[in-house]
Amino acid sequence: MSSLRLFTIVLTFFRYGLDELIPSRFLPWYARLIRWSFFWIPNKHKDKPLALRFRLAIEALGPVFIKFGQMLSTRRDLLPEDFAKELSFLQDQVPAFDGAKAQKLVIDAIGQELFDQVFSDFDLTPLASASIAQVHTATMLHDGVEQQVVIKVLRPDIDKVIKADVNMMAKIAKVVSAWLPDGRRLRPTEVVEEYKKTILDELDLLREAANAIQLKRNFSQGRENDHILYVPEIYSQYCHKNVLVMERIYGVSVGEVDKLNALGVDMKLLAERGLDVFFTQVYRDSFFHADMHPGNVFVDVTNPDDPTWIAIDCGIVGTLNREDKRYLAENFVAFFNRDYRKVAQLHVDSGWVPARTNVDEFEFAIRTVCEPIFNKPLAEISFGHVLVNLFNTARRFNMEVQPQLVLLQKTLLYVEGLGRQLYPQLDLWQTAKPFLENWVKEQMGVKAVLKKVKENIPFWNEKLPEIPDLVYQYLRTGKDSQQQQVLLLKAMKTEQQKFHKRLILSVLAVGVLIAAAIVMT
Repeated sequence: MSSLRLFTIVLTFFRYGLDELIPSRFLPWYARLIRWSFFWIPNKHKDKPLALRFRLAIEALGPVFIKFGQMLSTRRDLLPEDFAKELSFLQDQVPAFDGAKAQKLVIDAIGQELFDQVFSDFDLTPLASASIAQVHTATMLHDGVEQQVVIKVLRPDIDKVIKADVNMMAKIAKVVSAWLPDGRRLRPTEVVEEYKKTILDELDLLREAANAIQLKRNFSQGRENDHILYVPEIYSQYCHKNVLVMERIYGVSVGEVDKLNALGVDMKLLAERGLDVFFTQVYRDSFFHADMHPGNVFVDVTNPDDPTWIAIDCGIVGTLNREDKRYLAENFVAFFNRDYRKVAQLHVDSGWVPARTNVDEFEFAIRTVCEPIFNKPLAEISFGHVLVNLFNTARRFNMEVQPQLVLLQKTLLYVEGLGRQLYPQLDLWQTAKPFLENWVKEQMGVKAVLKKVKENIPFWNEKLPEIPDLVYQYLRTGKDSQQQQVLLLKAMKTEQQKFHKRLILSVLAVGVLIAAAIVMT
């Protein structure tokens, strides 16, 4: 199977003329010989641009490569603009597998008896079908009440297909890294490894269920802006590694702008709440949905004047620590204040560029790339592209790739795209700047210190009674250690004296031997 799959990939590679990605002058003689041996596979798409051919080839290779192309399209720091644009058009149109087979997989997971007791009206025609899974609607009896649910089922043996294709991608990435002139900078092996982790995580629906439960809890605490995002209920008692059961939601896809307008939805408020959802997840909860494309985001239009975002498919999530959040907030604030020196210093202080980096040169490079952005009105400046520009510039100074920031960058690009699509006049900076500035103040002001002290009170309350014993042990240990050091020094001195005596005797013995030899001579 591996050999046949490799042959299919090579065949597709040549049919779309992707060998042009590697200039012939960089190919060793044996690589050119291999290409010549496939002379009977001509490039059938010579009339199309190379970037378009690249996308078409990925589409031809199937769902695993399509999903890889979708992920790759977010790495604008690694790809030329035309390639990134083409890959962004990839659509995951995958034929559904047999509904009866899906039902059997559900029964095998939860048991025939429980399935008959709990579920009815299982629709064999899938509601939606994607590369990894498909969903079916059903009626569920829960606490004596019938509820409409959707059941997500992984494709049969999809894990074997994905692992085989990913391993093949890793081998191809090594070849590309060795042959492509810019192979090391593009880091294809690292990109494939990142994709492997992401897609293997998506194969575990228990992980997705746990992510959704966490996200729902974050927005169900009764806090000020919790009502702006709704996450469907997960029925974890019926979930398994390949089956997920969740509440069925009825909303309008955020991509259906014409329909939302026709329903009279307050588009300005909806767009502003989209940014609010993003920054709340990142800065308040440090846990964000990292796959917020239109297929995973809906709008509850029950009250058009008070629209609510609905998020599904939580297979990919991101987390940020305190330092990451501080770095991002201060970078954005410094950037919009045109304080490029601080932007450069933040990169160095965070350890993401080497400490030996010349801050003056780094500042100049950032200014060169970012200053032209301010030729646009603030309302037209993209946070996502700001990040892309910063990362691209920092990479020239050997910035280490931060996977959590790649996810955040992708999510920010999604959210911004949706916000501008819903309400083109949205002023991203006007909406986000107060949020970021307040967060920075909260983290560095007196309130932040008091909050941290308050958080640590239980720890110190527990450790306080132990402090006298710890002090006594420390002093006793210090005294014992001092005595041991004295004894050790005495022993060393004794050994040193013995060594000196042995050395003197040895010198005398050698002298006697030399003298005897001279007398005998």
